[in-house]
Amino acid sequence: MGAKEDILAGKTALGIEFGSTRIKAILIGEDNTPIASGSHEWENQLVEGIWTYSLDAIWSGLQDCYAKMAKDVENQYGVVLTTIGSIGFSAMMHGYMAFGQAGELLVPFRTWRNTITEQAAEKLTEEFQYNIPQRWSIAHLYQAILNKEEHVKNVAFFTTLAGYIHWQLTGRKVLGVGEASGMFPIDIHTKQFDANMIEKFDKLVAPCGYPWKLKDILPEVLLAGEEAGTLTKEGAKLLDVSGNLQAGIAVCPPEGDAGTGMVATNSIAKRTGNVSAGTSVFAMIVLEKELKKVHPEIDLVTTPTGNLVAMVHCNNCTSDLNAWVNLFKEFAESFGIEVDMTKLFYVLYNKALEGDADCGGLMAYNYFSGEPVTGFEEGRPLFVRTPDAHFNLANFMRVHLFTSLGVLKTGLDILLKEEDVKVDKIFGHGGLFKTKGVGQSILAAAMDTPVTVMDTAGEGGAWGIAVLASYMKNKVADETLDDYLNKKVFAGQKGETLAPKAEDVEGFDRFMEHYKKGLSMERAAVDSMQYK
Repeated sequence: MGAKEDILAGKTALGIEFGSTRIKAILIGEDNTPIASGSHEWENQLVEGIWTYSLDAIWSGLQDCYAKMAKDVENQYGVVLTTIGSIGFSAMMHGYMAFGQAGELLVPFRTWRNTITEQAAEKLTEEFQYNIPQRWSIAHLYQAILNKEEHVKNVAFFTTLAGYIHWQLTGRKVLGVGEASGMFPIDIHTKQFDANMIEKFDKLVAPCGYPWKLKDILPEVLLAGEEAGTLTKEGAKLLDVSGNLQAGIAVCPPEGDAGTGMVATNSIAKRTGNVSAGTSVFAMIVLEKELKKVHPEIDLVTTPTGNLVAMVHCNNCTSDLNAWVNLFKEFAESFGIEVDMTKLFYVLYNKALEGDADCGGLMAYNYFSGEPVTGFEEGRPLFVRTPDAHFNLANFMRVHLFTSLGVLKTGLDILLKEEDVKVDKIFGHGGLFKTKGVGQSILAAAMDTPVTVMDTAGEGGAWGIAVLASYMKNKVADETLDDYLNKKVFAGQKGETLAPKAEDVEGFDRFMEHYKKGLSMERAAVDSMQYK
């Protein structure tokens, strides 16, 4: 009854997040717990060498996702959804959506997945003395300038996918600061786009004679909790094609999937961080101060409150590990044994805990695709051992768990050892942590830091943006997002923390010495295995 009353009274918050393969909507009640959901599967398209999603796919996907959530409300509670307390939109960060004076899209949406901006990213990194990754929006704009693309002179506004959706539904050209930090560098003192770097960019492109200045075509930057407009009549019809949803609902600043992940794992405070480990893996550490040097392996973004975050992003994590587990499944089935995959993962993962601390002379590389952090544009999964290695099942599983975090460890060592970044607690989420305690203990060893896995870690970014919408609507005067999360969202939440074991930390460090020396083997595999 509590959920139904929240719906009828408009005490709910809705979060919708556009992931790379799924659009998900989560409706939460006054206590911030999910009460209804809906989702829509979608895929990017490679069109003339550009990874993109069409505008039709964006809007039909959003409408289908919302309709399924509204139907879930009706099925569960017998209520037709007409109003919501607050709404938030989130999406994959970065990319490039450029619009003309009349609001028309000038070129197809260029997603974060495109690696076509290397020249621009390198030039801007040098110019700003600040790492500009290829997927950032400013790298896409500058590459279009370097390419002398016709559309650039007509740009009146450019933004990200989350910013575009928010604009169309509210009329406001704004971004949350975390999402904005993936477009252009943020000055962590003003919590706005860095004015000095904007000036440098304008000087850099001045010879081109464009009619715009960068500041004029960027969105406005807002912090978590600030008002970001309301759902217009046109926006309500665009979101809910049934026409039941009323206009005037408050909408929070749109955020990126990195920011919503931080909220969903309660890791926005300084000296905390989170590691998302599944098909790919990335770590986000909230910094106390700026880094001493520019590191191409480290992306700098911010929390939804504007604190500086160091991000290590790696393309490969569990794909090779899963392939080996599936091989063991096939082996068992060849003997007529019916395999429970949950039990198989449990047995094999736990076997890894029995192995030698440094994997006993075994080495593996999980590179299904390239890894920019270690300098690879392509990958070849590879397993190798010395003749006198301790070749047993425990070490075999251990080396594949270790190597799933090998690239991440390379980047994190820059932060933790070279930059002396302090981390008190890391929150883990994603498939690597589903088998209780194993992936968690491996990550603790890699980082030499306690790792916590929360019960809510599986709720994901749609829940995170719903919580941000709830915070904007329900916060009391001067209540920080940290306080809101600790007292009203995560209070009483169960989580399990594992501290690193000294022998595992030493073992992982020894493994990494061999890992770095062995990268030449991976390079040889890429060069020699060209079977296309």
